[in-house]
Amino acid sequence: MKELSKQVKALWGKKSNVDGQELWQPLVVHLLDTKNVINWLYSHWLTDGQRKVIQGNLSEEAGQQLAEFLGAVHDLGKATSVFQIKKSYNGDQDLDDQLMEQLIQVGFDHLGDLILASPRESPHALAGEALLEQFGIDQTVGAIIGGHHGKPQSNVPRTEINDHTKNYWQVDNLVKAREGNWLKVQRELFSFCLQECGYQSVADVPTNLTQPQAVLLEGLLIMADWLASTEYLGDDRSKPLFPLIPLHNSMEDLDLGARFQRAILTWRVEDQWFPEQITDIDEQFQKRWGFKPHPVQCQMDQVIQDATDPGIIIIELEPGAGKTEIALEAVEQLAYTNGEQGLFFGLPTQATSNAMFDRVNDWLAKVAKDDDAQLGIKLMHSKAEFNPTYADLKMHSKAEFNPTYADLKIPRAHNVEGERAVTVNSWFSGKKSILEEFSIGTIDHLLLMGLKQKHLFLRHLGMSGKVVVIDEVHAYDAYMDSYLTKALEWLGAYHVPVIALSATLPIATRNALIEAYCKGKYGKKKIEGALGWDKNQAYPLISVLDGKRLVQKSDFTRNTKGHAVAIERLTVEDGDLIKAVLEAVEDGGVAGVIVNTVKRAQMLASQIPEDIPKLILHSAFLAPDRAKIETKLQGLIGKHGKRPKKMIIIGTQVLEQSLDIDFDIMFTDIAPMDLLIQRIGRLHRHDIQRPSKLVTPQVKIMGINDYGDYGSANEAIYSKYILMKTDQYLPEQLTIPDDISPLVQATYRDDGEMEPDLREAKRVFDVKHKEELDKAKKFQIKLPKQRESLHGWLDSELVDANKDEVRAQAAVRDIQETLEVLMVKQVKGGYYLLDGQQLEEVDSKTIAQQLVRIPAAVTPRIDKSIELLETQTAKSFPDWQADPWLKGALVVVLDEQNSAELGNWRIHYSRKFGLSYEKADDDEKQAF
Repeated sequence: MKELSKQVKALWGKKSNVDGQELWQPLVVHLLDTKNVINWLYSHWLTDGQRKVIQGNLSEEAGQQLAEFLGAVHDLGKATSVFQIKKSYNGDQDLDDQLMEQLIQVGFDHLGDLILASPRESPHALAGEALLEQFGIDQTVGAIIGGHHGKPQSNVPRTEINDHTKNYWQVDNLVKAREGNWLKVQRELFSFCLQECGYQSVADVPTNLTQPQAVLLEGLLIMADWLASTEYLGDDRSKPLFPLIPLHNSMEDLDLGARFQRAILTWRVEDQWFPEQITDIDEQFQKRWGFKPHPVQCQMDQVIQDATDPGIIIIELEPGAGKTEIALEAVEQLAYTNGEQGLFFGLPTQATSNAMFDRVNDWLAKVAKDDDAQLGIKLMHSKAEFNPTYADLKMHSKAEFNPTYADLKIPRAHNVEGERAVTVNSWFSGKKSILEEFSIGTIDHLLLMGLKQKHLFLRHLGMSGKVVVIDEVHAYDAYMDSYLTKALEWLGAYHVPVIALSATLPIATRNALIEAYCKGKYGKKKIEGALGWDKNQAYPLISVLDGKRLVQKSDFTRNTKGHAVAIERLTVEDGDLIKAVLEAVEDGGVAGVIVNTVKRAQMLASQIPEDIPKLILHSAFLAPDRAKIETKLQGLIGKHGKRPKKMIIIGTQVLEQSLDIDFDIMFTDIAPMDLLIQRIGRLHRHDIQRPSKLVTPQVKIMGINDYGDYGSANEAIYSKYILMKTDQYLPEQLTIPDDISPLVQATYRDDGEMEPDLREAKRVFDVKHKEELDKAKKFQIKLPKQRESLHGWLDSELVDANKDEVRAQAAVRDIQETLEVLMVKQVKGGYYLLDGQQLEEVDSKTIAQQLVRIPAAVTPRIDKSIELLETQTAKSFPDWQADPWLKGALVVVLDEQNSAELGNWRIHYSRKFGLSYEKADDDEKQAF
């Protein structure tokens, strides 16, 4: 290492007072720590696929060299007068004075007397980019330094130093500035960084990076900087990473190599997955799932295996036919082929994410056992802590001594049974969650790749190293589809393999997904495929974009025949509906009743006689209650459930997506054709013995009053035009799978000439569709550019999704913002959970789980509602602000009857029926 001047060594990068001990970190130490971390991440954490994107037209060595340089030089902007006079965060004047005196002693005269007119100008990320621009670094590289705190600068900061000279060089006079210590120190530090990374001069540093290269490098730099800034692993001070050092120590007192090695081994509590090529599909299925694949599964996986440059893969197959097994089998093959080392599995809702987590966790445990590895997993949604499997996994991920690290005594996490399997690494939390290699969560985390937001680079970095699976890809509206196609464009640019699953996919949607991916990967939508590929109505169907060539297969050998489902339009009052449901299961069986509003589900459930077993599921339950209901539902009518002799299940749309449950007969409100078929997919799903009256699958469709009249509640949720088309083509008998694609395509195609009412409904539909697309594009990032810096890439960002998941979800789903509150009850002056436990007897984490979302109708003026609830919470629970689990929470306190008034509304909670509400002065309940 080149000997540095005493001026450079005196610069501080971080400082703090911890428990009365004054600590600091020399700036050079942090730069070298970050350089070492990013070098290790590049070599050992990035996937082959990510490295190829970062390298672009550079050599493998040059790509890594550039990453190292960014790590080494990222905080060059701290070597400025404006940064070095900054006060410590905890206001330790003595610490500030000692570091200032240290700088003055090495030649920074009068620094203590420096008064800046604009001390908040020239933040160190901007200052670093401005200095690099001054030293001749290309703007596509400099922009990465300017954006390493989450958001790039809007423009190249060409006039920044001239405009704020004193911030950089302590004086305004440029002549004096060039003669002073600051510029000399900055040049010395810059030259040191160049030489540390093997560059002889500025001319050796690459130029003209593409946006995909720059985005991944930015994400990698942010990750490395955060890791190099982490002092301890979690709250455990026995597991140091890169701690600050006592003020009287200098960089000479540190062995930076040993410091780095200890930190990485402490942090890296899981292994890396090295997928292997699958040579025998039958054997692999048997090993992973305990059964051999049926012919369609085998043939679809073979098509994927035959691809040499697989991109996006779309699998269209009827509900219950094993799409998940095909997808996970393909994940292993694609990870091997494309050099990826992880998985993101995106689903429509938290409920479907929870159900899929168990399946993916079981699969990953087998993968880990085969590899004798320990692999990290993450459940990504706001109520992940309430998933019992995930919570148990987190609780039992604990430290175990590993002989491999005996000399360093580094702890490693392990599975509770002592086998190396699946673990949860606490470092991958918050903004860093997406960086975990195996993650399952709501589709929002993928859609957010397209939303302008601070630290978007981390999301792109996390997704770019995985195989991405999108379940129920048909389930999104035009607004969400706009974000989905934007995400696919960038996944294409990163050459990330994508698997999209659907039982009911319109041709137009299929084509849009394929074209978006192709445009991102090759810069154009042009696809080489067999004639008519974009009109293919075959079913089942697999479409594989292999390079620029689209391969489709539909001629499958099937060992099972299709089955017919009898469909009946049922126009009855609710009282007669209950009679019909009861008669259907009179001799036994499980009836599923799927309706379109929570209010309707609650009302129908309340009319079921008490002696009839029933279960109700919708979105208006407290999180722990909903989790218990979902678990109970799977245990009763899931694939391996212990089926009751007789039961009625009433729920909303949450029942139609991904849940592996099985009804004997179904009653459902009218919905678009594809969603109806999804619901029907929960009927006669498994080969089990059924009551004699229910051997034939039967579906009763409710809500069709007349053609074009489906009731205000249904038409408020779904497009009237699509409901009319569904009504038009709905048959009296549906044969699965043969009728699925023809019916879906007929519903969504433009029929040309239409009768007046349908034509008017389509006009309204088209207007709303365009409004949704225009609104969605307002805050979206642009297409990947080949020769454009990151400047302005995130200008006009809408929301920091990492800080506010609710607002981020609203941004990519076009939903009205709602309040999530904790709900407790007050009984004779004491506070209780709704399950009867006294608040004093439970921990704060348990209290924090009592979440429920208040419907938007109750809080139309959301800011006013927040203000009211903040006041009430502070008055009733003043200690919560000091609790890490409860800080910032809003609480609604119910009375002994589980009711409360909120504004003009009276809300009530039932553990059996969930949250309901009504006007405080009105007995008529309102729809959710």
